[in-house]
Amino acid sequence: MTTAPEILVLGSVNRDLIVHAPRLPLPGETLRGQRFGSCLGGKGANQAVAAARLGARVALAARVGLREDGAAMVRQLAGEGVDTRAIAQPADEVPGVALIVVGAADAENQIVTVAGSNGTLPLAQVEALDMTGLRWLVAQQELPLESIARAFERARAAGVRTVLNAAPFRAGGETLLPLVDLLVVNELEARALVLQAVGQPHEEVSHEVLARALRAKGPSAVLISLGADGLCWVDDQGCRRVPARPVTAVDTVGAGDTLVGALVTALAEGQPVEQALAFAQAAASLAVSRPGVQDAMPRRDEVEQLLRT
Repeated sequence: MTTAPEILVLGSVNRDLIVHAPRLPLPGETLRGQRFGSCLGGKGANQAVAAARLGARVALAARVGLREDGAAMVRQLAGEGVDTRAIAQPADEVPGVALIVVGAADAENQIVTVAGSNGTLPLAQVEALDMTGLRWLVAQQELPLESIARAFERARAAGVRTVLNAAPFRAGGETLLPLVDLLVVNELEARALVLQAVGQPHEEVSHEVLARALRAKGPSAVLISLGADGLCWVDDQGCRRVPARPVTAVDTVGAGDTLVGALVTALAEGQPVEQALAFAQAAASLAVSRPGVQDAMPRRDEVEQLLRT
């Protein structure tokens, strides 16, 4: 990549091992799977690839161990147009791994991750990140929280806006909220995070109330993704609801990462919020309509064509 990135994703890189089954297994149950596949994953890698496919100038800061052919994972990211210069590659570490089961009945999934080299990303690597020219810094919660916090502090000092996709939910994640400009969560993560941040259960309240409770803890804007119920966005202008597009879900793994990558791409381009939300929703709907994770992530022309329909 010859031009400086506008978006920096600080995140995880995993090898995803995906089993498709008739449905999700019950505790202690063994099911006969229908098919198996292995692919590049991790929330950081996914969001960077999603943004790159949609035309963003995006870099990924990560830590990918070279054992278990980690170098091939970095090469694949570069092949997608992601700037990989901020990826450390320790020779003696193993990359992260995600074990994913997808149920054919409803396309829902269960995921277990092992952090591997993602869990060792040091503060020294964060201090070395080049913030020059960046507009947005994006992070998730598959890395050490202290590294994310320091990256957000540095971004704020450099005038770079911060996005936290608080997934997967982790105790202590609420401490990041004062450093966040845009918080993106699903409904379960929103309820869990409100309980941690506010100290009260919010099981029966509306999505708008959840979003406002989270926004009160620091973020300028909060987006709650609601699957088939669309999106709920709250900022200082009020609440916006974006209905979901009609789609037959084939595989929901990676849909949230596609949403984040598309949303930040649109915002970095200066698209108004309503237009950016529609763009992100369209990209996510395309992703869930076909199998795979990064393989399912759409290109720019596909999203623009869908938006014209």
